[in-house]
Amino acid sequence: MTEHHPPPASRTSRLRALLPDLTPWHSSPDFRRMWIAGLVTVFGGFLTFIAVPLQLKELTGSTLAVGAIGAVELVPLIVFGLYGGALADALDRRKLILWTEAGLGVLSGMLLLNTLLPHPMIWPLYVVAALVSALTGLQRPALQAIVPRIVPHEQLPAAIALNSMRWQIGAIAGPSLAGVVIAFAGLPWAYFLDIVSFAVSVALTVGLAPSPASHDADKPSLRGILEGARYAWSRKELLGTYAVDMAAMFFAYPTAIFPFLADDLDATWALGLMYAAGAVGSLVVSLTSGWVSRVHRHGRMVVLAAAAWGLAMAVAGWLHNIWLVLLFLAVAGGSDMVSGLFRSAMWDQTIPDELRGRLAGIELLSYSVGPQLGQVRAGGMASLTNVRASVWTGGLACVASVGLLAVSLPKLMSYDERTDEHAVRMRAKRAEVAEAA
Repeated sequence: MTEHHPPPASRTSRLRALLPDLTPWHSSPDFRRMWIAGLVTVFGGFLTFIAVPLQLKELTGSTLAVGAIGAVELVPLIVFGLYGGALADALDRRKLILWTEAGLGVLSGMLLLNTLLPHPMIWPLYVVAALVSALTGLQRPALQAIVPRIVPHEQLPAAIALNSMRWQIGAIAGPSLAGVVIAFAGLPWAYFLDIVSFAVSVALTVGLAPSPASHDADKPSLRGILEGARYAWSRKELLGTYAVDMAAMFFAYPTAIFPFLADDLDATWALGLMYAAGAVGSLVVSLTSGWVSRVHRHGRMVVLAAAAWGLAMAVAGWLHNIWLVLLFLAVAGGSDMVSGLFRSAMWDQTIPDELRGRLAGIELLSYSVGPQLGQVRAGGMASLTNVRASVWTGGLACVASVGLLAVSLPKLMSYDERTDEHAVRMRAKRAEVAEAA
């Protein structure tokens, strides 16, 4: 009896279905420009992301001092994140991105100058960290809100996956290179390369098309911010995505104590790999993200992936072999990527454009405040117990908290983008705009 094999074309089609959808890259010049600018910035940003805690470790030797970076970043992020969302709805989003990007480059220059002193000071590290957090809060809502203007509605999941893949490429290359640069050239070179990355990003951002506010947009105000908050509160499925992500990051984000975990594992050589491992897992998910558009129960995927993130972190905290630790850090990163893809899809496909900036400010808090508090938690727990216990207990607490939230938020678990009234309304509105154009 002859064995039948599927024709080559069928196998090719299945492979293509897994590969990332490049349609936004081909169809939108502004998306390509933003993607490249973002890649350069992410690459440089991770150099500083590793250099600052490592420099604090060298200057203080304290897990609590390193974890405190998250504390000083928290308040500016909350205040300026919310205000940045209001600005993104009231101003030209391109200009807001451009000027904040230039400001972040100046702050990297301040870190370089401090490092070049004969005796670098500790307090500038905290001051610059707070200022970076403030500018990031102003910028991120505009970055988030501008994407639906330059990418068609049906291409948004693909654009989200491509943007995430961009971040992961930088997250892998940045920490890996940072370990080499810092070890062989010193901290000043890490900060200098970050400055160069901001200069390139600013040059690319200048070429974006203007993205002005709508003609009837209100001026930034507390009332406008509260209007966005009321809308978010009325959408329990959106609140669920914020709550799940914040819980996951608060309990299971131990990156601040990675330098100490590397010491505990007798693998200081692997510090850069530890920072990069999560991004490797995320990149694997992005490179096989063709399946994302075929999943419609986004809320359930957010919950399952967040629980998997916590479990993988717990296992990484138990293990003593550095290669197994790196493996489970990669698994955690892949799980976080899945959660992030479906959170972003829910946000971008259901939030009206006139509220997108303010909701992006709230989104910024949900995926940034959690990590900041998570650094404080990880550093504090490590000082009270030990580094390894801080990692595994946080992972288990993440699983438990995500499970409780899933039970408490039925609208999140039942969300289906095919039938959700907000998603259906947004599809119809975008179709009308496209037809009129």
